[in-house]
Amino acid sequence: MTTVVVTGADRGIGAELIRCYHARGDRAIAACMGDGEDLAAEGLEVAPGVDVTDLATLAALSERIGDTRVDLLINNAGVFHVDAYDQAGFDAMLRLYDVNTLGPLRVVRALERHMSEGGRIGIVTSRVGSISDNSSGGMYGYRLSKCAANQLGVNLYHELRPRGIAVMLLHPGQVATQMTAGLPGGETLEFITPQESAAGLMRQLDRLGPDTPPEFRHTNGALLPW
Repeated sequence: MTTVVVTGADRGIGAELIRCYHARGDRAIAACMGDGEDLAAEGLEVAPGVDVTDLATLAALSERIGDTRVDLLINNAGVFHVDAYDQAGFDAMLRLYDVNTLGPLRVVRALERHMSEGGRIGIVTSRVGSISDNSSGGMYGYRLSKCAANQLGVNLYHELRPRGIAVMLLHPGQVATQMTAGLPGGETLEFITPQESAAGLMRQLDRLGPDTPPEFRHTNGALLPW
């Protein structure tokens, strides 16, 4: 049985990933910042109180996993808020960096002992972190945090490749979630559902193997520029 750990699984894309992997017959562990009671009520396995900015909670997650091998680790936890050049709240921007960039690094550091050859790591980032794809500017904190997360993913690829652990960067698409509900101009965008996003992310991660180069993939399979 494949064991999958998903961070930020309280709701949205993370929760749907847990449901999809569980339905496929995998052991899916929902690492939730809250209590995850909605998922637990569905009979899904929940690890509550996991904060990707708190090393103690990640150590507790590792302890909970015990001797189980983790085959797939999906770093999905993230935060978002809108800012602008003349409205940049630097403390809030540091929070974005802490969660969206350093969060996945802390998670991998805490759980890599459970992974071995053939293991896979996915980092859910965003195409707004692409430098060459930036055609509008704005969203300073979020863009910077996701750009750095992409660099982190490439670094982890080089770090873990000798151990046979593969890494992929993933854009989930424009997804209708609680996090994107307040997005300015959102009424003009075409959103996909969390279920559609999760299904696409799974397809990309299924094709991830030890010989896969460091890639930045859209949930629809398109290769995105750095």
